[in-house]
Amino acid sequence: MLTPEQAVVGAIFLCLGGAVLTAAVASSRRLAGWAAFLVTALSGALVLAAVARVFAGGASEEPAQFLQMPALGFALRLHVDGLSAVFLVLSVLVAVPAALYGIRYMDHYSGYGVGRYYPYFLVFLAAMYGLLTTTDMMWFFFIFWQMMTMPGYALIRYEHRIRQNVRAANKYLLMMQIACVATMVGAELLALTGAAATGAGGLKYDFESVRSNLPAMLQTRPTASAIAFGLFLIGFGIKMGMWPFGQFWLPDAHPAAPSPVSAMLSGVMIKTGAYGLMRYFLWLPSPAVRAEFPMASWGALVVALGTITLFTGTMQALRQEQSKRLLAFHSIGQIGYIMLGAGACMVLLAKGGSIGATLAAVGLCGALFHVLNHGLFKALLFLNAGSLLWATGTQDLNRMGGLVRLMPLTAATACIASFSIAGVPLFNGFASKWHIYVACITGSSAVKYLAVCGLIAILTSALTLASFMKFFGASFLSRSSKLVKERFASRGRLEVGGLMQVPQVFLAAACVLLGIWPALGVVLIGTALRQSHQGWGEALAAGTTASGGAWWGVTLDNGAAVFAPAGVALVLVGGLLVALWVSRAGGASRRIAEPWLCGYAREGEHNRYRAHGYYGEIKRLFRWVGGGWRGSMVEESAVASRGNGRKSG
Repeated sequence: MLTPEQAVVGAIFLCLGGAVLTAAVASSRRLAGWAAFLVTALSGALVLAAVARVFAGGASEEPAQFLQMPALGFALRLHVDGLSAVFLVLSVLVAVPAALYGIRYMDHYSGYGVGRYYPYFLVFLAAMYGLLTTTDMMWFFFIFWQMMTMPGYALIRYEHRIRQNVRAANKYLLMMQIACVATMVGAELLALTGAAATGAGGLKYDFESVRSNLPAMLQTRPTASAIAFGLFLIGFGIKMGMWPFGQFWLPDAHPAAPSPVSAMLSGVMIKTGAYGLMRYFLWLPSPAVRAEFPMASWGALVVALGTITLFTGTMQALRQEQSKRLLAFHSIGQIGYIMLGAGACMVLLAKGGSIGATLAAVGLCGALFHVLNHGLFKALLFLNAGSLLWATGTQDLNRMGGLVRLMPLTAATACIASFSIAGVPLFNGFASKWHIYVACITGSSAVKYLAVCGLIAILTSALTLASFMKFFGASFLSRSSKLVKERFASRGRLEVGGLMQVPQVFLAAACVLLGIWPALGVVLIGTALRQSHQGWGEALAAGTTASGGAWWGVTLDNGAAVFAPAGVALVLVGGLLVALWVSRAGGASRRIAEPWLCGYAREGEHNRYRAHGYYGEIKRLFRWVGGGWRGSMVEESAVASRGNGRKSG
């Protein structure tokens, strides 16, 4: 039987082989698409088998070594522990639906060959598997990082004849290379100064070697270690879209890429930055260096940056009128929640004590759970946006409307995704945000400023709900726009086909399942922490929230906070029944009438509810946050141009 590490290596080589295969059969768009999907599914099966073995039997004691170059101080060593397993599961859960969705979706790019899409998609996926499991902090980190960056660059500029797409890809490439340099310089500082402090040799860039040398380095060279961790925060912060770096590249890159790639970028790729943040700040230091490592200071910085990121990203999203650009800014905002949970974990660990350790575990559980949940609902939202683009040929929400009658399944899944990202109870976004809120509010007894950050996070969820009321209302509700009527008249059907519906239904079902049964996610995170033996993993595993079963959700060990989905459901259903009874108690008759439009043309476009008209005063008051809509924003014109008979590009 394959070890977990051997299974991951097999998945990597399977994806690389699949890239060669899809390049060879690229002349047949459908054959290449099915080949890419099968390779993605098979590699995902290998990865899930590796994760299942880690969860069932524990992680390997030592990383598996596949290649060694002692003269250069590095080796290809892979290790699958609980932390990497969570991110590997997310990679599979997003990649497989995205690959299936792309089979039909890519047919609309008749002006561009799929030989420039599927091979890069598979290399991109292979790189994520490698980056999440390598223990080498320098050379193989660089190799896997570049294997992810360069295909990502090619996928973002897939419609390379559009100048704005090329500019977006260039921004992405520049920022990813800056991030790579920052993290590698940080690793070099730790490796060289740590080895000098202890006199140790061997694989100086291996994670375990650096971790072993860290205590001596913190004692003898605290300034160098502070610079190294600062570079890690910058490098991984750029990767995940942290304020202020995310605003420079992410809102342009996500809309430029084909929608399945947007789902991968937001759902998985930016999470590798969150993985790096957690791995390097919580698994590199250990409890033994509590006195030397300034965990409280780094945690406070992460909390502050996370709070700023979640608020600015969400407020900037509220100002958007392009579907995928709105979703891109929300990716920044949701990353802020993950950072807030991880930062709260760090500051509470620094406080110590049993209560601090318990709440720190709650914060990290919330951050990891939100990593998983955000990947699911944001991938779904980008596939929803792709379906809207397929149907209407535009990303402009002002030109949509009335699509709920013409695209009922897409509307239903988009509604679920919107409730999920907004943190509405009984959807998965609330389940993970609840942990972050509890860690911040309850933890404020030890760290006062956490209450303020938690309150901002709660209020920002209300802004998220407002933003998605606009997204859903402008696209699916209101009267049908002129464009929608024309597209329906010319095509006869706007709802996407089965190959594009199945991925959306799968992701929507996952969002609902983890919302009404959050114990599933909590058990997954708890098991992952118990199988992560380095750093603070075991200490955090001891304080994870307890499961109360499918109906009773989760509760803290001390009973200070409880989330009971069944109780919430009963309250909501009861409230709806009471409202229905009150509405009918008077016996008033109901009638349907056309609204009076003051004598103006009934079918005028300006008489519809459009995205531009939402929240005008709020947008005016908060225009200082930036992120205003730009008229030159690019759409995936391969679909739009098809509506008027021109070839894309």
